[in-house]
Amino acid sequence: MRTNVLLWSLILALEIMGQQSGFQRQPLLTALRSELECLEKDELLWRVRTLQTPSAPHAIVDGKKVLVLCSNNYLGLANHPKLKQAAIAATKKYGAGSGSVRVIAGTMSIHRKLEQALARFKHSEASITFQSGFATNAGTIPALVDEHDLIISDELNHGSIIDGCRLTRAERRVYKHRDVSDLEKQFQNTDQYRRVLVITDGVFSMDGDIAPLEDIVKTIQDHGAILYVDDAHGDGVLGKNGRGISNHFNVEGQVDIEMGTFSKAFGCVGGYVAGSRDLCFYLQNKVRSYLLSGSQPPMVVGACLAAVQLVEKQPGLVKRLWDNTGYFKKGLRSLGFDTGNSETPITPVITGDSKKARTLADELFKEKVFVLPIVYPMVAKDKARVRTIVTSAHTCRDLDTALSAFEKAGRAQQLI
Repeated sequence: MRTNVLLWSLILALEIMGQQSGFQRQPLLTALRSELECLEKDELLWRVRTLQTPSAPHAIVDGKKVLVLCSNNYLGLANHPKLKQAAIAATKKYGAGSGSVRVIAGTMSIHRKLEQALARFKHSEASITFQSGFATNAGTIPALVDEHDLIISDELNHGSIIDGCRLTRAERRVYKHRDVSDLEKQFQNTDQYRRVLVITDGVFSMDGDIAPLEDIVKTIQDHGAILYVDDAHGDGVLGKNGRGISNHFNVEGQVDIEMGTFSKAFGCVGGYVAGSRDLCFYLQNKVRSYLLSGSQPPMVVGACLAAVQLVEKQPGLVKRLWDNTGYFKKGLRSLGFDTGNSETPITPVITGDSKKARTLADELFKEKVFVLPIVYPMVAKDKARVRTIVTSAHTCRDLDTALSAFEKAGRAQQLI
């Protein structure tokens, strides 16, 4: 009886405290508007511009003809004639869709062809494809670890990796960005775990720097851990013929799970994992985002297949990408812009303040150069930037035009 009295007294006290605190539940729309107003005040709202033409170096955006410097279309394949022809041919042969998930009636011969071509391209035994890169990470990571395991993750890993880790019941540790010494420290007191899964991006999407994969591989092997590399921004960019970061560091076959995407250098959409046959067969039977999502439409698969074949046969695409990258990066730095630690075509122009990043992007759009501000939570609050990406399809004239626009806008905003 006394216990019940104490319990009810506690409940009453909490109710009174709640009333005194002034907390009142708001209607959903009122709460959402309030949050949006706060985001707008802090210059953190996305203001989405609309492309009215294909993704290409020159496009019409919000009714204005502009030079595009913010697309992940590294090799300029998104509007390539061969990809469009392949998409049309696949639609004519296989239809618009399968009406099913892959494991029931959604696997067509063209899906198999893509996975075989991708495995050859990545020098792996097998591959498995997904509807998107996000679906790949969100589904694969939880399929590999559970409450008996530990995940060790780079602190600047992509949001899809973070969400994939959150969907597991595994314990998690975070190591300092690209710091192999700190990674080594995270292996202390790990004997109780069945598996230790180390996850890193290959190329980090906001800063354009590269994971020190050779050293990470050695550390992994010393501790008998499993290595998962998200190479979304390394496909078509790093390595011979764009084969990715494992090829770049000559550690092919030493990365347990290689994740990648078709939505960047390959110019299409979709995700994949490349690795051993047993790994891919296991994922086919365990990954919920694979088992419970409709298969990719034939037109998408056809375009992805054409992209992989094109990249493999035309190494000049990757060479032009890097030639353009070096030219543009040198130009920005010579003007006095802070481009951080970028080692890849992803070249940030760091402003620090969110409002400065947004104003710089707006000024550049007035100069007919399309870029976007990248602000918190995609980067730290004091690390706002305009992120630029050149492609192999840009010309030297395009890059000179962009550099002139950056110089004019940068001086106007007192950034240089």
